[in-house]
Amino acid sequence: MSEDISIAEVAEELQNHDNFLILTHKSPDGDTLGCASALTRALQGMGKHARFVNSDEIPEKYAFLYRDIPVEEFEPEYIVAVDIADTTLLGDSLSVYADKVDLCIDHHVSNRRFAKKLHLNPNDGAASLTLYRIFTESGIPITEEMACDLYTGLTTDTGCFRYSNANADAYRAAAGLIECGADNGKINELMFETKPMSYYRLVQRTLSEMRMYCDSKVVVFKITQEMLRETGATEDQCDAICAMSRTIEGVEAGITMKQKTDGRYKFSLRTRESLDASEICRLLGGGGHVRAAGCDAGTEEEEALRTMLEFISGKLQVAI
Repeated sequence: MSEDISIAEVAEELQNHDNFLILTHKSPDGDTLGCASALTRALQGMGKHARFVNSDEIPEKYAFLYRDIPVEEFEPEYIVAVDIADTTLLGDSLSVYADKVDLCIDHHVSNRRFAKKLHLNPNDGAASLTLYRIFTESGIPITEEMACDLYTGLTTDTGCFRYSNANADAYRAAAGLIECGADNGKINELMFETKPMSYYRLVQRTLSEMRMYCDSKVVVFKITQEMLRETGATEDQCDAICAMSRTIEGVEAGITMKQKTDGRYKFSLRTRESLDASEICRLLGGGGHVRAAGCDAGTEEEEALRTMLEFISGKLQVAI
C-alpha cells in the first residue's frame, strides 16, 4: 500500500535523489509522454541524471516532446511512474520494475497504489495538470519546452478541452502554460487536426462493420490486425476512433475492441453521464476514468464483450 505524499514531499523526493528512471505506460499517449518529457527536463535542469522509458514504439507525432532531450546512461537509483494506475500498464519490457517504483504521480481514481509513495489527484483532467501543480507550487521553473510537454498532455487527455474533465483548473493551467511558451495552436493542430489518409481508410472500414446494442445506446467498433494491414493504419490511429464512438447521437457507451500484434484484444470504453467507464472496465481487470477507461480482454474478445454488455444493459435497464 502506497504512502500518500503532498506536493512539498514530492519536491523533497526529487531534490534528495540523483539518478531517476521515469516509467511511462504502454500504448503511450500525450499525457504519459508529456509528463515524462517535462519531468526529465526539470530533473536535468536541477543537475540530476534522468531519462524516461516506454515498452512500446512511440508514435512519431509525439517525437517533438523528447527529440532534443539528452539520453543519459546511468544506474537508476530512484524510479518514478507517471500517469500509470496499474503495473499491468507497464508492458512486458518494463514489468521488471513493477515492485520497484518509488514514486507514482497520477490522476486516475482507479490507481492500484503499487508505488512506495503516491501523489494522486483524481480531480485533475490529466497527470500533466498534476505535475504542473507540483512544478508551480515547488518553484521549479517551467521552460518553454516543458510548457509544450505539459500542454500536450493536458489537451490530449481532455480532448482539446471538450471533455467533462476539462474543469476550471485545467483551463487555468492551460493559460499558465501558454504564458510559459506553449504553442497551443500548433500543438492542437498536430494532435487533433492532422491525420494521414490511412486513418480515414481505417475509419471507413471500422464504421462499415460497427455493431449496435442495448436499444442503440451502445456502439461497438472492432479493429483487427488485418484491418490495420489492409488500410496501412497504425495502432495509435485507433485512439481518435475510440473518441468518435461517443459522438453518435443517442449512444451512452462506445466500446472499441483493438487487436494487438499478439492476437489479444484491448478494449477502450467511452461513456456519457449514465455510465461509469472505470466501473465497467474493472469487470475485466482494467480501470481508468469515469468517462474513459480501458482493459485487456485476451483472445476471447466476444465473451469479454458479452460481459460488458450484460452489465451495461442492467445499468441502462434495456435488453442487449
